[in-house]
Amino acid sequence: MVKFQKMNGAGNDFVMFDNRDGSLHLAAKQIEQICDRHRGVGADGVLLVEPAQAGADFRMRYYNSDGGEAEMCGNGARCFARFAHRVTQSAAHLKFETAAGVIEAKITENQVQLKMSAPHDLRLNLDLRVGAEMSQIHFLNTGVPHAVEFVDHLERISVRERGSKLRWHEAFQPRGTNANFVKRLSDHVIAIRTFERGVEDETLACGTGVVASALLHALVHGISSPISVEVRGGDTLEVGYRREGEYFHDVTLTGPADFVFEGEIEIGG
Repeated sequence: MVKFQKMNGAGNDFVMFDNRDGSLHLAAKQIEQICDRHRGVGADGVLLVEPAQAGADFRMRYYNSDGGEAEMCGNGARCFARFAHRVTQSAAHLKFETAAGVIEAKITENQVQLKMSAPHDLRLNLDLRVGAEMSQIHFLNTGVPHAVEFVDHLERISVRERGSKLRWHEAFQPRGTNANFVKRLSDHVIAIRTFERGVEDETLACGTGVVASALLHALVHGISSPISVEVRGGDTLEVGYRREGEYFHDVTLTGPADFVFEGEIEIGG
């Protein structure tokens, strides 16, 4: 039996394991079983705390519910910071390694602020055929790739159908992309719905998608920092940044990271 804790960040939920001793080796099938909402714990992904390899406090390993390892997850990173702080009794200001770079976190009660790695691979105003129509799509990698489409009627979007078309679009191959649909509510407030690669469905929130959508909103509409982002799960996250032309520095993501329950699970082969 292996101990775990269940957490959620703005409705994006995760199963957390302390793997500092390196004893836990999870295959893709085992991760799928853990994340199964009928036969397992149920989650959008699995997070492991492991020893740092390059001088930070910890290393974060993140796996999507399909068993594939991803470079980064913003909501997961906030949960990771609170979980690592709890199980190791570490300081409330910590650094951890991800495949997307070193992330800094500050913990205040149930809120966590992340200092994100620098976004890259900006592509604005892509005219792409999505289904039967041409659409204007923007793209930014905020640790993982994100396509963003600004829409007038967020509730009318079939996120699973349209998101899947963008996720597998030839413009974003070979690895594909996450897909975000964004409505401007005011200059400094947007609402977002996200189709997540690896989950292959809409999720209640996606932290890196929140960051990508806010930064692209800032570029396309000329908006200053900070920007508030309303996610499908009902929470509001805040993205801060310092902008120089098309480049962003000191990008932060602030939002909740909540413990749900803890338990033990038998992990089959």
